[in-house]
Amino acid sequence: MNHRIGIVSTRLAGTDGVSLETRKWAKVFCDQGHECFFFAGELDWPPEKSHPVPEAHFNHPDIQEINKALFLDAIRTTETTAAIHRIKDHLKVELRRFVERFDVGLLVTENALSLPMNVPLGLALTEFIAENRIPTIGHHHDFWWERRRYLRSAAEDLLQSAFPPMLPCITHVTISSYAARRLALRTGAVPVVIPNVMPFEVPPPQEPADYARDLPRDIGINPGEKFILQPTRIVPRKRIERAIELVRRLDVDAALVISHSAGDEGVEYQAYLREYAELLGVKVLFIADWIGAVRGCFENRHKVYDLQDVYLHADLVTYPSLIEGFGNAFLEAVYYRRPLVMSFYEIYFTDIRPQGFRIIGFDNFIDRKTVEDAHRALFDRAFTEEMVEHNYELGRRYYSFAVLGEKLHHLMSRFRDGR
Repeated sequence: MNHRIGIVSTRLAGTDGVSLETRKWAKVFCDQGHECFFFAGELDWPPEKSHPVPEAHFNHPDIQEINKALFLDAIRTTETTAAIHRIKDHLKVELRRFVERFDVGLLVTENALSLPMNVPLGLALTEFIAENRIPTIGHHHDFWWERRRYLRSAAEDLLQSAFPPMLPCITHVTISSYAARRLALRTGAVPVVIPNVMPFEVPPPQEPADYARDLPRDIGINPGEKFILQPTRIVPRKRIERAIELVRRLDVDAALVISHSAGDEGVEYQAYLREYAELLGVKVLFIADWIGAVRGCFENRHKVYDLQDVYLHADLVTYPSLIEGFGNAFLEAVYYRRPLVMSFYEIYFTDIRPQGFRIIGFDNFIDRKTVEDAHRALFDRAFTEEMVEHNYELGRRYYSFAVLGEKLHHLMSRFRDGR
């Protein structure tokens, strides 16, 4: 049985983890004969399959005001509650239009029912799903209890009711076994675990395409400089200061390239990183304006490259995160056969490390051995090639599109069987 699937989120555009994983799910769904349509505040999907609603975006001014009122204070005013319900009612109307416009029979919510970046959207989805009993897959990448900024709020009742809601027509999917256990303990739900994936069946090019030959020069890498890539957003839990420290201690001619923007958590951390890098004498390049989901042109000023272009130029990848829902940058580094210096965050310990991956790892701080191994990865080709080829084969075995296809096929059988 083929389904017309409506995928709903705050944003389905760009190179953030949720948008990238949504593309992978949509591709596998379509390969299996289903058809996908998209609802969000920002979309880069074809217009004939898209239903954009500005108020669904976490960056909409009204949503930002609501978030300030809810998560910077412990008391909610009647005005805030009224604003929440006004936007919630509007989003419910748009959800109904979306479902009717595309004859959607199954919803997939991408983080919209787990991380309260847009509370009215979560409430609208919860009410719409409950009232229409529409089969839904809640694809949960992150949960509010994993983020300190949500732990003290004026939204406890809203978080308990909609992030995520416990409704019989919702099947909950987490991206790690650790998150599944936490969700089960909090709610009694029995989640399905589907990890993030990469298309390991189709190896990437070994060399950058002609289009991307000039990328290092364009972004400011000098001839002979090592290209060290930090492929994440600029948020404190990524601990990018550890990457800056590593580059300083390597004591080689190198630049740290940060591929993504600050996103939804403010620019203070980026300012701190600039000051810290200047203090240590480390060259750091912020290149978010040069990177997109697809190649193109930025405001008619310069080329836009995709993530593959960046990875294929990188000599080393840094990933010193404190907390990750799974680890997109880890999988990307494995897929593009790049040596990786990373911290042992929780999900890596529980879900990834047991598979036998070889990385240059550290716990709370970078020690001398971490620096020595990273230096070796930059200059010892045999050491690096053995590491990355070993990792690629493990990635193919555990985190490929074929694995995702099997898991989604099994998941969709629940709806075919009426469960």
